Amino acid sequence: MLLRYFYDEALAQASYLVGCAKTGEAMVVDPIRDVEPYLHVARREGLHITHVTETHIHADFVSGLRELVARTGARAYVSDMGDANWKYEFDDDRNVVRLRDGDIWMVGNIRVQALHTPGHTPEHLSFMITDTAVADEPMGVFTGDFLFVGDVGRPDLLEEAAGLVGTKEVGARQQFDSVQRFKALPDYLQIWPGHGAGSACGKALGAIPSTTLGYERRFNPAFRFSDQAAFVRWLLDGQPEPPRYFAQMKRVNKVGVPLLSSLPAPQRLGRAELHAVLEQGALVVDLRPREDYARASLTGTVSIPMDSSAYVTWIGWFVEYDKPLYLILPSEDHLTAVLRNLRNIGVDRVAGYWLPDDVGERVTTLPVWTSAQVAERLPQNGLVLLDVRGKAEFTRRHIRGAKHIPLGFLPRQLASLPSDRWIIAYCSSGYRSLVAASWLRRAGFAQVATLQDSEDRWAETLPVESSAQ
Repeated sequence: MLLRYFYDEALAQASYLVGCAKTGEAMVVDPIRDVEPYLHVARREGLHITHVTETHIHADFVSGLRELVARTGARAYVSDMGDANWKYEFDDDRNVVRLRDGDIWMVGNIRVQALHTPGHTPEHLSFMITDTAVADEPMGVFTGDFLFVGDVGRPDLLEEAAGLVGTKEVGARQQFDSVQRFKALPDYLQIWPGHGAGSACGKALGAIPSTTLGYERRFNPAFRFSDQAAFVRWLLDGQPEPPRYFAQMKRVNKVGVPLLSSLPAPQRLGRAELHAVLEQGALVVDLRPREDYARASLTGTVSIPMDSSAYVTWIGWFVEYDKPLYLILPSEDHLTAVLRNLRNIGVDRVAGYWLPDDVGERVTTLPVWTSAQVAERLPQNGLVLLDVRGKAEFTRRHIRGAKHIPLGFLPRQLASLPSDRWIIAYCSSGYRSLVAASWLRRAGFAQVATLQDSEDRWAETLPVESSAQ
């Protein structure tokens, strides 16, 4: 048996290729939309991708299941365990196998068994793998978004992102039952999860790529509970804010997205067109480094620098999927990678782009303040300190008197901010605060600055407090 691991840093998402060297057959588990890495590895290893499967209808990226089926002729294996809201909708079922709990199929000499592990989503499956050429017992399990290193999948996305009210408690109870089911499996089983640290599909994911069930049984807090009610309270507490685009991903992965070959390539546009789209109110995202943006940028553009792998997630928070998106790139060399990352979250309407030399005149600076400058002004009570971190971060520690609006919610809460006072956005590193300041400036706020200092620095200089109970 051959196993290959793929990891997308921008999405903190893991996928896998498992192949039978004897027969040349291979299966891909939880593919992203850009399927070239799987095709490349399969060719290199002398394998043909004959099976494609995924653990559930994903919320955080566009699945590559249909793309791989179209490119390879592979058969798709998908869950049939969900209710009517969470069943796949395929135009052509001839090449699709719908799975129930306990179903088994072969990929060459590799036996794959579907295990229903609901909780993160109702239809969620895990896949137990046995290399029958050398063993009659399983080697490991692809656990998708059910079991991670040090954590389990959150059960509240259907309610928080997809709007299905009343589902998170049900999901949490199902997740408890799924954990109890895994407690009965052998400790030696390898666990191959669908995400790593940085994913919003859990609250405390570990950074290492794999684990064992025995290790998780000893150190994963989810396995310490024997009382369901206590487990539910623990699991639902402190989950991060799910990005706004998750609801869109759930929809497109259920009903399907266009093949990549059908998407037009965006064109480089001129200076006059840049000013025209800004006047029309279109979303223009400036991907240049934060220092470059603060020094010289166009009012109306939004800074989401590429120097953080989270830039894709932040674009997903703000983009309107039915409207065109425009980009200012650091250089032409970045175009291919940016398009790949955006298309992996379904942002297909990239209508055009510019390079720094295309921006031209009418640029302005965006004020960058230090903690010392804020401290000088605080006694005059002339500032609004805007904390754009997540809820858990704010609760743990924040500047005294700060107003809290998590960055992703800012565009829909602008009316709660005064327009006649200086607004100083801050976060833990200066990244999110710059994004926030550029949004405020785009919305017409004239007195806006970003705090450049890290959390450790502003916590030393400015008065802080906690909201923890």
